[in-house]
Amino acid sequence: MSTQPRPILVVGGGLAGSEAAWQIASAGLPVILQEMRPLRGTDAHKTEGLAELVCSNSFRSDDPESNAVGLLHEEMRRLGSLILSAGDANRLPAGGALAVDREAFSKTVTDRLEAHPLVTLRRAELTALPAAEDGPAIVATGPLTSGALADAIAAVTGAAQLAFFDAIAPIVYKDSIDFDRAWFQSRYDKGDGADYINCPLNETEYKAFLAALEAAEKTNFKEWEENTPYFEGCLPIEVMAGRGPDTLRFGPMKPVGLTDPKTGKRPHAVVQLRQDNALGSLYNIVGFQTKLKYGEQSRVFRMIPGLERAEFARLGGLHRNTFLNSPRLLDGELRLKAAPHLRFAGQMTGVEGYVESAAMGLLAGRFTVAECLGKTLPPPPLTTAHGALLNHITGGADAASFQPMNVNFGLFPPLPAGPGRKMKKVDRKAAHAKRALAALTQWQAAIPAAAE
Repeated sequence: MSTQPRPILVVGGGLAGSEAAWQIASAGLPVILQEMRPLRGTDAHKTEGLAELVCSNSFRSDDPESNAVGLLHEEMRRLGSLILSAGDANRLPAGGALAVDREAFSKTVTDRLEAHPLVTLRRAELTALPAAEDGPAIVATGPLTSGALADAIAAVTGAAQLAFFDAIAPIVYKDSIDFDRAWFQSRYDKGDGADYINCPLNETEYKAFLAALEAAEKTNFKEWEENTPYFEGCLPIEVMAGRGPDTLRFGPMKPVGLTDPKTGKRPHAVVQLRQDNALGSLYNIVGFQTKLKYGEQSRVFRMIPGLERAEFARLGGLHRNTFLNSPRLLDGELRLKAAPHLRFAGQMTGVEGYVESAAMGLLAGRFTVAECLGKTLPPPPLTTAHGALLNHITGGADAASFQPMNVNFGLFPPLPAGPGRKMKKVDRKAAHAKRALAALTQWQAAIPAAAE
């Protein structure tokens, strides 16, 4: 007579926790997904929905042949990812990127998990780490882990946690944008060719904008926050501006690939806005994460041509982010070396980005299923996007200087040397992708599932 297996506990209902729970349930094992919201909120979340996107609504490039994150998308689709399935179901125009209606995306993830017969959603805060006698568990509480649980994690790791700040970009109502100045166009006319709203600045306007950014009043840090570094991939706009007068023109305000239809020329600088909801009523200002005070944001951002009368659905903000020194603390299956019944997943492991976080949730779920079934699942091959990223955070990176990392082809093993001339970059990326998907197919055959 068979006994019902004990449910696996997944703590945290963000992207990684939702993905981990889905993978476990899809493999035929029961799972409890525990999320503290709405009983306890955070500085960044606004809803009680699972997999809420608190920063951008973009999963970045969806090109599997020439972009590592696009390759990661494709691998996750092939592995039955809930996050990618929900993203595809709620896709918005974004050129070559995968952007989503954030509210509809979260609702899709929440609805699918709540409807799954093997998933139990528990709304409660966890203040201590699960005990070994309670079986394997996955901690995916993310960068905004509550204080009590963060203290418990710090106590069991025996190592100081690293921390940095994440900043959030403002969202604008489309009907408040002046299209006598702004126009629709994707950079290099990618996607539908008109997936972004563009606000052009001439040299005088650009310099005035930089001066206003420099002079604007910023959010003050608490004493314990003053030495916390930013993550380089999510710098506030005013921090970037402080690095030199052309930094923004070569970053989020770069004008390349765009032509102002009113002049027929490329502007000196451009501010782009990307659709944020399915109705097309909300647009977020791309790359404009900020720690300016709210009043200053309204004043300074309304200096941008086309946004003079902008109405903001959400202003930018700043929140603290924490992550583990994973190369030192985690093994190759995302288990905490000091307490191997615990796996960590998501942004807390030192990956950066929505998709990377969800991918680590996917792997944590698959590893835990194999363990509970008494089987062994080898890590995905290093030649796959999943394997390259996992290897980096669990040993490939230098623990002494470990920082959050997006997936990129620099993490992949080199391609075999070929005859003749050196391979072009575009061909090299395509070769990485082809090799990755072939290796993933072989690895999939080793993934165990519960017997029906």
